[in-house]
Amino acid sequence: MTLIENANFILAVLTVLSQIFIVLSVVCLILFRGKYVFIENFFAKYGLLFAFITALVSMLASLFYSEIAGYTPCELCWYQRIVMYPQVLLLAIALYFKDKKIIKYLIALSIIGAVIALYHHLMQIGAISSLSCSAVGYSISCVQIFVMRFGYITLPLMAFTAFLQIIVLMLFSLKKDSNI
Repeated sequence: MTLIENANFILAVLTVLSQIFIVLSVVCLILFRGKYVFIENFFAKYGLLFAFITALVSMLASLFYSEIAGYTPCELCWYQRIVMYPQVLLLAIALYFKDKKIIKYLIALSIIGAVIALYHHLMQIGAISSLSCSAVGYSISCVQIFVMRFGYITLPLMAFTAFLQIIVLMLFSLKKDSNI
């Protein structure tokens, strides 16, 4: 297997693991709130760190795909990068200063990124039409699929999952009383 194939596989597996984490977290936050306090406290304490790791891996993966794999980012890919890249810096600063005041802003940025990434993914799989996203001179078509793993994971779905994971981690981090 080549470097690109290995990266595709590793990032696809990380995406599936993140999706499992998101589903279990949402169930924990909604159905079992207060019953698994140790889980809530753990992610309340370390949510910023895990969100930082998620954003950093997302940024490095997008740079890998454009700079090493040679995949030209489309217009919607650029919008997703515009929302994700600053989160790496913001989360690093928040971690350094142990500042949770930034959580609501990170959630807002991630919601914007998630909407763009979901729209992009739905365009790529043909669920919605691609009326506004065609080649614009410097960019490739937004419907071009560079990665398709496990029959459903595309690059925009990887981004969508990362944005959702950051949202979930920040929701845990909103919990003010972390006892760990």
